[in-house]
Amino acid sequence: MHSTLLISALCGLAIAAPKPQIINVPVTDNLALPGILGPDDGTQSSYNPTKAAAAAAAAIQTNPVSVDKRDVLEKRDACSAQAAGAGPVPGQGSVADYLDQTNILSTTAQGAPTPSGYTSSFTNLQGSIQQIGYLIYENLPSYDVQACADLCSNVDFCLGFNIYHERNPSQDPAAACPDPAPTTNIKCSVYGYPVSAASATNTGQYLQAFQVVIAGSNGYSRDFPYPPPWSQTNFTGPNGPLNGAINAPLDNGVDTYLGNRVYNDNPYDPSLCAAVCQAQTSYDRATAASNGTYKPCNFYTAYVLLKNDVPQGTHCGFYTRAWDASYASNTGYYDGSDVYKVVASFTYTLTAPDSGHM
Repeated sequence: MHSTLLISALCGLAIAAPKPQIINVPVTDNLALPGILGPDDGTQSSYNPTKAAAAAAAAIQTNPVSVDKRDVLEKRDACSAQAAGAGPVPGQGSVADYLDQTNILSTTAQGAPTPSGYTSSFTNLQGSIQQIGYLIYENLPSYDVQACADLCSNVDFCLGFNIYHERNPSQDPAAACPDPAPTTNIKCSVYGYPVSAASATNTGQYLQAFQVVIAGSNGYSRDFPYPPPWSQTNFTGPNGPLNGAINAPLDNGVDTYLGNRVYNDNPYDPSLCAAVCQAQTSYDRATAASNGTYKPCNFYTAYVLLKNDVPQGTHCGFYTRAWDASYASNTGYYDGSDVYKVVASFTYTLTAPDSGHM
């Protein structure tokens, strides 16, 4: 059983809020991870926000909100020559040479400037990012942090990027060439969530006897305000970023909280919450009580939940009425040795509120 404690002190009104607004840590922890967490296998993500929102809304018909791919790699010929990387090969090209913290790969990473509009998340690690929200990657002609930032800035939903050197084989390893000479690729991978050192867990792998390793890995997260504008059709907003998720009190004895949803097979995307909010109202209207009353979704909060600084997905909380920023007091929890934090919290209000009456 999980024991949770709110990190921030709550005001008197918020303490009276219904318990179900507390972030459901077990549900978050038990979510299956998406198939692609980074560019290890050369695949690219193909996130379609319109399809994702439609799928989220359609799911409400069979699973309403309540309180309580990997692509196949193209086969390659054994020992076939691989494209030469643009990065330098340190020393004699051994694994030790790549991991030497005084080599050109490390000094280049340490001296790289932080691009405008971004904050440095980590510098000169020996692992690349593996986390949800992977969007796309490119091989760069040089260790150019600005070029990687430009890629992120031009990819919808990108909120962070990782640039690094990777020790790759110059030939496709096989029995006849188990440990070919190395070449250095400079990779730029971008993500739909902020990045942190805690997610830089990909330290390489073996291909036959050849060892792939990472060197000079830098990560950068996008500053607020997050582009593109997070406006949603039929909603006023976004309002934020707020200090945390909404933790609303009873409204004249009535609970306005409808429940929540978590999505992790996508970048951070508040449009999923908008689609579900409207679908939930349609569902509740269609299943209204005999007196013609129902609980409409007129307001929602969208935010990112971090577990030990690693993003867990897009969280949505739904309400029958709007609450202002003073109720955004749910900033996170301790759960044993784990720390959960709420970031990128925004609220949206239905432009034409639904009365809840037929």
